[in-house]
Amino acid sequence: MILPIVWFIVGLVALVGGAEIMVRAVSKIATLLGISKLIIGLTVVAFGTSAPELAISIQAGINGQTDIMIGNIIGSNISNTLLILGLVAVIIPIKVNISIIKSDAPIMIGATLLVFIFALNGFVSFWECLALSLLLLVYLIYLARQGSPDFVVPIKKPEKKLSTSIGYTLACIVGFVLLISGARWMIDSAIIFAEMAGVSELVVGLTVVAVGTSLPEVVVVLVAALKNERDIAVGSIIGSNILNLLAVLGVSGLFIEGAIPVQSVLLQFDMIVLIAASLLCIPIFYTGYRIERWEGGIFFFFYLSYLFYLYLSNTGHSWLDGFTNLMIYIVLPVIGLILIIVTALEMKKRSRFKGFKTVQSKSDS
Repeated sequence: MILPIVWFIVGLVALVGGAEIMVRAVSKIATLLGISKLIIGLTVVAFGTSAPELAISIQAGINGQTDIMIGNIIGSNISNTLLILGLVAVIIPIKVNISIIKSDAPIMIGATLLVFIFALNGFVSFWECLALSLLLLVYLIYLARQGSPDFVVPIKKPEKKLSTSIGYTLACIVGFVLLISGARWMIDSAIIFAEMAGVSELVVGLTVVAVGTSLPEVVVVLVAALKNERDIAVGSIIGSNILNLLAVLGVSGLFIEGAIPVQSVLLQFDMIVLIAASLLCIPIFYTGYRIERWEGGIFFFFYLSYLFYLYLSNTGHSWLDGFTNLMIYIVLPVIGLILIIVTALEMKKRSRFKGFKTVQSKSDS
């Protein structure tokens, strides 16, 4: 019992240290090369923080633990959106780039719906995984074209810039290694704790493994937000969610013999939660182009409610029906109404501001 606790603590230290090093390094690389920090967050950082999910999903698939594999992917995206963005925004409000609202968040929602449609027949086939992998390639090409103007930067001292870039690249690699290693040590320890509690593989995948593999995102987003690197903070989460669906599920599925089975409970509840969480991002991102503390509180509240539901459902608790009715008929409608009102007020305010600017420009001319 003592050894897992020690490795859990060592993993946590590695995660925090790796995130600090990586955020500093990628920010400097983006500045040196003239690459948009949003593109860096959506690709380099997102790939790095999604590496634990990819490694664990491939290993779980090869070992025949497909419940852990699919549960890890869906659970990670739920925890990325509700837990990480919620918890970090409660600590410090996060600014959101308008490009995320217009393109990347809708892409995340589209990928989520596509995986849900693929899984409706009870499994995800090899060809569907191949389609997800091809869509990943299309998405990366889109990002490359989106960021292409930023790649042209006049260089006065190429030798110095090259050596400095190499140094930051090495630091970035060190940060990635610490992140992945730290996550692995924490996951291994947490799985031991979960097995001692006697919960199912699907629940372990949706909770313990999902939160564990999302720990790099937690630390990266928090560190980036504290350093006011907003594009890295939110971009890494949205990018990680997209990569979890297209790369982790798509690529890992290519290594598995046969189709990936999907339990009906995952389709009837967990994937619905993921779709709802993804859709929730649009109004929350749109209002003020930032996630305020109260909006982060909504995310975090929903994640705690999700965990509480899993606990009640897994234990067959007598509170399950009452809690479900409370959420469906009272909590969700009230929060939905609040978000609709806030979004409508935001749209009205922007419409007035746009009209004011038009009148002002006409009077100036």
